[in-house]
Order: sequence, then structure tokens, then C-alpha cells
Amino acid sequence: MDRPYNTLFMLSSLDGKISTGDVDTLDTDLDFKRIHGIKEGVKQYYDLEKTTDFYSLNSGKVMAKIGANVRTTEPKKIQCNFIIIDNKPHLDDKGTEYMAKWVKTLYLVTTNKNHPAYKLKEKYPNIEIIYYENSVDLSDMFSKMKKMFGAKRITIQSGGTLNAEFLRQGFIDEVSIVIAPCLIGGNNTQSLIGGESLHNEEDLLKIKSLELVKSTTLENSYIHLIYKVINETKLDKKSL
Repeated sequence: MDRPYNTLFMLSSLDGKISTGDVDTLDTDLDFKRIHGIKEGVKQYYDLEKTTDFYSLNSGKVMAKIGANVRTTEPKKIQCNFIIIDNKPHLDDKGTEYMAKWVKTLYLVTTNKNHPAYKLKEKYPNIEIIYYENSVDLSDMFSKMKKMFGAKRITIQSGGTLNAEFLRQGFIDEVSIVIAPCLIGGNNTQSLIGGESLHNEEDLLKIKSLELVKSTTLENSYIHLIYKVINETKLDKKSL
């Protein structure tokens, strides 16, 4: 395989929501710690997170949502490398600098030549920029991460829209999900896999079946599920 082995690792409600609402001020990382019946067991997710891969992939939007742009305290350096896809950009100067100070190496993937990472790169040599002219080529990005930067395994923790892109293009090999004991709901609240809905019979080939690898009942009614993703979808002819 000419790309890393990719694991989607997320915290989700039972109904598949990875956010507590449809605005940036609502977020599971912040809100689950406040809700009785959920807060008691949420630490188990963060304990598992510490055991994930040394390369973590996320989006600038998620990093901004969890407060990277407004952090005022000096971050404690970690030995994890972050791959951040950020085109808008969602990370401003302060957010990009915070990330560079925080992680071992910041791999900034962007189509924006004016991203703050460019002017910060001289000050922070641990910033690596992967630039694409029009749109991010995910296949090329993953190939570069393995061949140029030695990433053999990547943990993906991005939002539902980007997760859908990875899944549809066959870039997720394993799913590791911690299910929190709650139901959130909401048509516009982000789900584990978002993106565009399927529209026709041919689109059924985009559905990925899963093979259960491990199921662990955690404390406080939490569950940890690990699945292997079957990326080659086969479809029987429609029966009449």
C-alpha cells in the first residue's frame, strides 16, 4: 500500500452525532464534560486518544472550533505530528502559531497561498506546507505523507464532511469509535459521516461494509467499537 494505514477515531453519540449542535459554540469536547450521565465516563475516550498514532489528521475548521485561535496559555509540546487541512483559512496567525508550538511537526495542507503558515514557516521550521493549486488531492497527500515524511499510520479525527470524502475514496482502513451514552439528534448536527447523500442505485457502491474486530464495554455505559473497513464494495443485481 503506497499510503498510510488510516484509522478513523471519534467520539460519537449513539445516534452518530459528533457535535452537540449546529453552531461552533456547541461541541462534544466541551459539552460532554458538563452533562450528568455523560461526563462521568468521557475521560475514557481521552485516555484511548493518548494511545493513537503519532500522526493525527484533522481540519483547520475543527482546530478553530476547539479554540486554537484564542488560546492564550503557552502549549506544552507533544510528540504527535498533526496534519491539518485548511483552505479558508480557519486558522489565523495565532492559531497556526499555537499549533506549531504545540505539536512535533505541523503538516499544513492547503490551496491558499496566503495561509498564515507561509509567513510563520521561517520562525517555526517544524511547519511543513503541502500546497495544491485548486483542490486538495487526497490520494497524493496520503502518498506524500508516507513516502516523504514516513507516516505509516494516521489517526483521522476530522469533521463529518471530510470524513465522508475519506470514506468514499477508500482512504479509511479502520474505524475506532467510542459511543457515549446519549442521543443528540438534529438534521444539521454533524454526524460521523456527513457529506452529500447518496442519490441513486449506482451510489450504493459508495457504501462501505464493516467487519467487527473488537467490542469493549467501558465504564459508565460507554462502548468502544473497532471495525475493519471493507473498501471494495460488491453489489448484487436488483431483484424484482
